[in-house]
Amino acid sequence: MGAVQIVATCVAAAITVVAVVLVVRTVRRMLAVVRLGQPDPTRGDRKGLRLRNMLAETLGHTRMLRWTVVGAAHWFVMVAFITLSLLVLEAYFEAVKPSNGLPLIGGWGLYGLVTEWIGALGFIGILVLIGIRLRNLPRKPERRSRFTGSTMWQAYYVEYTILAVLICGFLIRGFKAANGELEWPVWAAPLSHALGSVLPAWPAAVSLIAMVKIIVSMAWVIVIASNITMGVAWHRFLAFFNIFFKRAPGRKGSGLGALRPMTSNGKPLDFEEADPDKDQFGVATVEQFSWKGMLDFTTCTECGRCQSQCPAWNTGKPLSPKLLILNLRDHAYAKAPYLLAGGETATEEALAKVNVLALAEKDRPLIGGVDEQGVIDPDVLWSCTTCGACVEQCPVDIEHVDHIVDMRRYQLLIESNFPTEAGVMLRNLENKGNPWGAAQSTRDDWTKGLGFEVPNVAEVEEGDYEYLFWVGCAGAFEDRAKKTTRAVATLLHEAGVKFAILGQGETCTGDPARRIGNEFVFQMLAQQNVETLNEAGVKRIVATCPHCFNTLSNEYGQLGGHYEVIHHTQLLAQLVSAGRLTPVQPLDGAVTYHDPCYLGRHNRVFAPPREVLGAVAGPSRDDSGLVEMDRFAERSFCCGAGGARMWMEERIGKRINVERVEEALSTGAKTVAVACPFCLTMLGDGVTGKKAAGAAPEDVEVVDVASVLLRAVQK
Repeated sequence: MGAVQIVATCVAAAITVVAVVLVVRTVRRMLAVVRLGQPDPTRGDRKGLRLRNMLAETLGHTRMLRWTVVGAAHWFVMVAFITLSLLVLEAYFEAVKPSNGLPLIGGWGLYGLVTEWIGALGFIGILVLIGIRLRNLPRKPERRSRFTGSTMWQAYYVEYTILAVLICGFLIRGFKAANGELEWPVWAAPLSHALGSVLPAWPAAVSLIAMVKIIVSMAWVIVIASNITMGVAWHRFLAFFNIFFKRAPGRKGSGLGALRPMTSNGKPLDFEEADPDKDQFGVATVEQFSWKGMLDFTTCTECGRCQSQCPAWNTGKPLSPKLLILNLRDHAYAKAPYLLAGGETATEEALAKVNVLALAEKDRPLIGGVDEQGVIDPDVLWSCTTCGACVEQCPVDIEHVDHIVDMRRYQLLIESNFPTEAGVMLRNLENKGNPWGAAQSTRDDWTKGLGFEVPNVAEVEEGDYEYLFWVGCAGAFEDRAKKTTRAVATLLHEAGVKFAILGQGETCTGDPARRIGNEFVFQMLAQQNVETLNEAGVKRIVATCPHCFNTLSNEYGQLGGHYEVIHHTQLLAQLVSAGRLTPVQPLDGAVTYHDPCYLGRHNRVFAPPREVLGAVAGPSRDDSGLVEMDRFAERSFCCGAGGARMWMEERIGKRINVERVEEALSTGAKTVAVACPFCLTMLGDGVTGKKAAGAAPEDVEVVDVASVLLRAVQK
């Protein structure tokens, strides 16, 4: 061993020891912080399914590949990063002796071939990712970059470290080839041999570059160990665990659909026995999030995909799902020394060892304005429409909506701190059973003048009807939505489908109450409905409102209500396909379809509405007559009404429904089809406003899919 090898070996050993000690210390601290979260016993079931799902999402990159170029580049970088661990290990042997390689497998031609091309493609991939980041710099005023608010130096450091390690790897192989010591033939390492042909023979270079490679790698480890909140680096290790412990591993759209029930100490909260002095009502402090929530915050990679898809962020609201998670992360880790010392029960001796910043952090309210130094501003909290675009796009399965609603629950139930205009809606739900405050006696007035009888479940024998038609509050009381209700009833009657309604026995499902945070009112309404449905022996339900559809099918099971629930577009698509409904009058002009968040993204119903419209639409820009908006299906843009925003004023930024209407109008379609009464109202109002301003053709209309089909079926 020469002098160069001795120095290289000693330097590599020293920096490695420092890096290992620091990273072990940091990992232990990270685990301690995650464990500060509340119990969540639901995360450990179905381990085999969780493992398969985790491997599919990570190794298969199933979520990242939705963004094709970025996803492909990231996959090659991920594989290269995993391979780098072997190549860095190999560098230790090369530092000791230039001709050394990795023991056992290092001499295999297949190993050389695989690592050669992974390194090359990883090199190209990291250059692509660097280029994308530079092209989307937050400081450029002409665009709202998804990287706005991300810690850019950390991302650059990670990217350029990977680039440097890959370059070092090829230089080592190139000098080995130049020295005649490369263990693989040309077919297994063509790039290394080509590089070796232009490099001089220099045996010491291999050990020196191996030392540099180890220094660069271990410096990276030291940096991330010194920055525990460096999610852009730590997600490379934590993503596997965060995806494994996702809420519903067997469900497409995990973290969507049903909300997590309100829990205290890991158990669903029973309001009949709950004690506000002992039980946890929502989330008031960061340590009241579950341990999975803490893991979510820690795992965030700051990529900004959630931010780029968020309707609030895209229309100038202060809510960025990414920044919300980052603020919670930074607060959790800043407050952690105080919590780990014992928190409110800590002794004076323990608190004396806690740094001043942590003591200051403990006094910050979780929700509060600038003057209160709150972690999350109230305008951020209440801007959310719970559309789920953030959850859908997150590559590491962070559950933003659950965390937002948990914070809302405490603010509403304990602090009574929520947008004042929503108070009217909540009082109407409690007193009248619907958010509009309409008289319950008028709930079945929509049936008048139909020309056929709509039976009530109380008037028919159990089993004498195929479906209970869940009308919903909008479908019963809101004038535009009543047209959809009548259209669906008429179509079912025409197709010979036997159905019945609850009439005045129906009340609001509780969706707006639950999503604004009033779990008490939700459970009150839900329990009443479950009792009514179970007493009537209801098994199958058809609903026109995606919010009712979601609540009935995904959330009532938490309260003992298990039903087969279908959306009206699904049933209509089946009837058209079976020939029981035959469109004979083609639609005039093109049609574009707006995917409701709670039908599409939350419940993955994308095809049936399009099948109905495809059967109706006449000649247009394509064979089906259906013209898609730029954002559709999983990436559909919210109408702005979800999360109880239907009953709250939109005072900040551009109106979300206007943004969506402009996108719909840009398609040139005469008909904007919807499948949700909230979307019907929001987009209808948006189009009306555009017409008044002369910015939309007078013949453009917003109608439900059922109304489109009814026009085509009736001669």
